[in-house]
Amino acid sequence: MSHYYLGGDASKGYADFVILDDNKQVVIENFQLDDIHDGHCQLYDIIELFFHNHLDCTLHAAVESTGGYENNWYRLFMDISSCFDVKFARLNPLGVSKNMEAGLKRNITDKVSAQGIAEYLITHAEKISYQQRDLWAPLKEQWTYIALLNKQKVQLLNRLEKEIYKANLELLCYCKRGTPRWILKLVVQFPTAQHLAQAKLEQLVKIPYLSAGKAQTLVERAQTSVSSATTAEIAQRITSIVKKILEQEKEIAQQKKLLEKNVKIVPDKIQLLKTLKGIGTYSAVGLLILIGDVNRFKDAKKLACFFGLHPAWKKSGDGSWGYHMSKKGALVARQILYMITLSAIRWNPFIQEIYASNLKKGMTKMAAIGVCMHKILRIVYGILKNNQAFDPAIDRRNREKQQFNSKSLSQDRSRRFQAHDPHAPISGRQAKKRKEQAQSQHEKLATNDLKNSILDLNLVNFN
Repeated sequence: MSHYYLGGDASKGYADFVILDDNKQVVIENFQLDDIHDGHCQLYDIIELFFHNHLDCTLHAAVESTGGYENNWYRLFMDISSCFDVKFARLNPLGVSKNMEAGLKRNITDKVSAQGIAEYLITHAEKISYQQRDLWAPLKEQWTYIALLNKQKVQLLNRLEKEIYKANLELLCYCKRGTPRWILKLVVQFPTAQHLAQAKLEQLVKIPYLSAGKAQTLVERAQTSVSSATTAEIAQRITSIVKKILEQEKEIAQQKKLLEKNVKIVPDKIQLLKTLKGIGTYSAVGLLILIGDVNRFKDAKKLACFFGLHPAWKKSGDGSWGYHMSKKGALVARQILYMITLSAIRWNPFIQEIYASNLKKGMTKMAAIGVCMHKILRIVYGILKNNQAFDPAIDRRNREKQQFNSKSLSQDRSRRFQAHDPHAPISGRQAKKRKEQAQSQHEKLATNDLKNSILDLNLVNFN
């Protein structure tokens, strides 16, 4: 059976296609079709004619992930696969791009991109998963929309903070950890310090979570406020922004309820993830969307690298060197994991224990949070890989086992086949590094000799 490869480069409203054989030779020259009914019908006719002329063959078809422009073509390949021997896949654009760079392709056009996709199918066949029907597509769209609403809400809150600074900056001392809801309710009625200074206590105490004492303090501070903006225009802007924020919160709440209803149509992996206290429905869906098939990660370390949590050697602006979180993965992935970690540190005793123990070791709070993020991600990997709920006892046994194994002697995995030669033409930095390594090794050997001597002495005394 012969194999052929169709690469499709989807753009807004159209796509370019080409078909290659096993030797990367063009079988059907590049052609372009519009993303409309006639274009889809024509692609179906081209594939039908291709199979008529090439009997007993398999066609591997793929499109890049381009933010949704490829969805209609991907769905068409899915339908065609029920009539012909077509395997379809969706590819990561980064892999295709790097493969074209390795081929020294300079000018990247739609035509070249389509051929690059087909060549990637041939060169990296082992990395491609075919026939994947995305059960998570409805949830993915819903989750992305909620993320957009949250982003817009944050933008509005940032703008509100600037307006309040001009109109009644004394209120900002209550917004150090976010903007409380009572502040929003307050500035809707009294947007500037001038308005608040004339407010009556009876009106203020009707606002939830605003006590009489706090209301009295707010009025007194407003009467002596140094805020310069008192115009009707800034008052109108503040009122408008707050109303939009409240509407945004209501819309987010409705969309999250809809998300929870849609969760029932997918597998129970979300419920498994929620067994780790700190992970909610929204964050669980986000993790599953980003991770996809957990089996594509060989181990938890590979997943940590995908999230950008693995350590990397970095130099900061002040010239200090050290290992820090690489942050090379998707930013949204770490954002989700960060919020999960903050929730787990507050409510999950198991994660609280890990966080507290790292603080005792002298870590900063952010470094300890980073350790907890890495730990939670490894737990998530174990839950999805083994398809079982989180059990703290299993994790503690694994840690004890790891500590026991670390005490055993390990083989020297040095890649050096000779001792360091002081006469080698190396740089000054490398010479200093080798000297430090030699000193460190000498101290380690001396420590081991001391431990062995103490152990032998204890055995003698015992006997």
